[in-house]
Amino acid sequence: MPDQPSIFITGAASGIGRAAAMLFAERGWLVGAADRDEAGLAALAGQSDAIVTLTLDVANRDAVIGAFATFGEHTGGKLDCLLSNAGIDAKGPFGDMAWDRVRQLVEVNLLGAMSVIHAALPLLRATPNSLCLSTASASAIFGVGGMAVYSATKHGVRGLTEALSVELAGSGVRAADLLPGIVDTGMLSAADKAALPTEGMWRVMPAEAVAQAAWEAYHGDALHWFIPPELAELDRQSTAAPEAVRDALVAGKMI
Repeated sequence: MPDQPSIFITGAASGIGRAAAMLFAERGWLVGAADRDEAGLAALAGQSDAIVTLTLDVANRDAVIGAFATFGEHTGGKLDCLLSNAGIDAKGPFGDMAWDRVRQLVEVNLLGAMSVIHAALPLLRATPNSLCLSTASASAIFGVGGMAVYSATKHGVRGLTEALSVELAGSGVRAADLLPGIVDTGMLSAADKAALPTEGMWRVMPAEAVAQAAWEAYHGDALHWFIPPELAELDRQSTAAPEAVRDALVAGKMI
């Protein structure tokens, strides 16, 4: 299809990335689905002829550059949307975390995201109205105790998005991010889900809800996309009165 729009998604073998790959493919887009999980990619590829799978570790710079070169051959050197989504999680007190694990989170979640965006820019700049979209997190609204490094990397993704939304405007590339709260993915255990509320901003959201937000982000103009939308109120509170949010969290209260 000569004018078929295209999207490149990292972390596409499962969770949010997989849901986004399926949604965009179903709506007529050519999808570049990248992940280091080869089995997950194989299962995804069988779902649609519109999905091109690429084995990729976002922490490997040469592999990142090669993946975009390969996908660019499928799109004629263009890219309508990048969804930088790959990420890993780790819980526990910062002081107890092994330094190698700290480094790994930064290399994948932040440096990996930067590498992916940097490599995608030539394709995005060659495409009118393109979007550089990243998966941040509600932990980029206010840091989460027990997830300090993860929160730091996602604050970095959010800050990068805000800077790029200004920096890239002159080249016709838009930038936005997704800030999901608690999402039903492999990062969430059954015990976690059982302990969470069924309503309010901390209810468990399906990965498909985040995928839909990605679709709306391409067709919209907002900078930050909160999933669920109630998280925007926490963002306002955190800006207006961060000490009050801190004190509530220290007291063990659900914001």
